[in-house]
Amino acid sequence: MNDAAIRLVDLCDLIAEPVRPGTRPDATYLGLEHLAPGRLVCIGSGLASGVRSTTSAFRAGDVLYGKLRPYLDKAVLADRSGVCTTELLVLRSKTHVDPRFLVAIIHSPGFLEYAVSGTTGVQHPRTSWAHIREFEFPALKLEEQRRISNIFWLVHEAIVQSEKLINNVQELKRAAMQALFSRGLRGETQKETEIGPIPQSWTLVPCEQIFKLTSGKKRPKNLSNVRNEQKLFPVLGGNGVMGFSDKWYLDDIQSLIIGRVGEYCGAVHIASGKVWVTDNALYVKEWFNSNADIAFVGAFLKYYNLNRFKRIAGQPLITQGLINEHKIPIPHIEEQRNIISIFNAIDHKIDLHHRKRTLLENLFKALLHKIMTGKINVGQLDLPAVEKNRKEHYRRTTPNLRDTDTTQYMLYLKNITEET
Repeated sequence: MNDAAIRLVDLCDLIAEPVRPGTRPDATYLGLEHLAPGRLVCIGSGLASGVRSTTSAFRAGDVLYGKLRPYLDKAVLADRSGVCTTELLVLRSKTHVDPRFLVAIIHSPGFLEYAVSGTTGVQHPRTSWAHIREFEFPALKLEEQRRISNIFWLVHEAIVQSEKLINNVQELKRAAMQALFSRGLRGETQKETEIGPIPQSWTLVPCEQIFKLTSGKKRPKNLSNVRNEQKLFPVLGGNGVMGFSDKWYLDDIQSLIIGRVGEYCGAVHIASGKVWVTDNALYVKEWFNSNADIAFVGAFLKYYNLNRFKRIAGQPLITQGLINEHKIPIPHIEEQRNIISIFNAIDHKIDLHHRKRTLLENLFKALLHKIMTGKINVGQLDLPAVEKNRKEHYRRTTPNLRDTDTTQYMLYLKNITEET
C-alpha cells in the first residue's frame, strides 16, 4: 500500500445536471427510500413521471451518495442511467479509479465519521460535497483498487443473499402460521367461525377466559446496554428489549407481553425469567386456562395482528378491554405444543440467517476499516488462493478469525456463502 494520502476529490467529480419535472417521465427515478444503509446497490426504484420536483441526472457507473442524515450510510453504484433526488450527490469516478472502489470508500467507517462531523442543520442534518471532498485515505493504484473491490463486492453479495434467505424463511413462517391455525396438524375437517375456518375439534375461547392483563410500570432510569448476569434484568416494552435494569418487576416465570401504545401497539412478546415491563406495554397478571399454552396463545396473537384493531385517540392504543373482544382457537394441549415446535424450528433458522448476516456486515466494515487505515496490506488479498483452498478450509475454519489473517476472513466468507 502506498504511504501517500489522497482526497476524495482526487478520485471523483461532483456531477450537477438538473432535470426539470416532466422532461424525462420514463426515466428510472431513485430517492433515498430506494437506498438501504450499508448496501452497495439500490433496493428498488421508481419512475420520474411521479416526481414533482427538480432531480439530478446520473448514468451507469456513477456513485449516488445520500447527504441527508449521513449517519444512515446510504451510497450505491448505479447500474443504469436515470434521475435522482437532489438529496443524493452524483459522484463520477475519474479515469484512474474503479467506481466499485469509490463506493466502498464511502461506506468505510472513517468516511462515515468524517461525513457526520461536517453536518449542518438540526431537524434535517446534511453533509456537503465541500466537506466530504476533503476526506483523506491512502493512495492506491488501479489494480489494487480492483483487488479490494473484488473482496468487498463478494462480501456484499453474501450479505444480500443472506437477506433474501431471511425474507424467504419469514415468508415460510407466515404461510405455516396461516395453514396451521386454520387446518391444524391432524387433517380434520374445518368449521367456519367468527375468525375464519378452524379444525372441527378446536374451541374458540374468549381472551378474558384465558388471561388477565395489567400495565407495566414507568420505564426505569438506570438502564444499561450491557447485560450483567449477576445484576441486570431485561427491560421490555412494546418494541421488545429496550435495555437492562438492576430492578426486576415480574417473577421468574414465562409471561405474555403486548405493546399497548404508540408505534409498537399490538406487538407480542413472550418473556422468560425476571424482567421489568414498561408502561407502554401490558403483561399477563393472571393465567386462568391450563388447557391453553402461553407460547401457542402468543404465536396466535402475533399472527392475528392486534394492531389492526387499535383505537386512535391522539396515538394508537390497545387496551385489555379491546383484547377481551377477541377469541383464541384452542386445540388439544399436545397439538398446541407440536405446532409451537414447528414455529420454533423456523425461528431457529431465521435466527441463524440473522447471525450470519450480522457476521458478514461486521466483516465488511472491519475489512474496510483495516484496509483504509493500512492495517491490512493489499498484497495479502489473494482471491485465487481463496478459491483454490476454500474446500479444505471449510472443514477446519471457525468464526474465531484472527484480525490480521485476511485469507482466513475470505475463506470463512466462502464457507458461509456455500452453506446458505
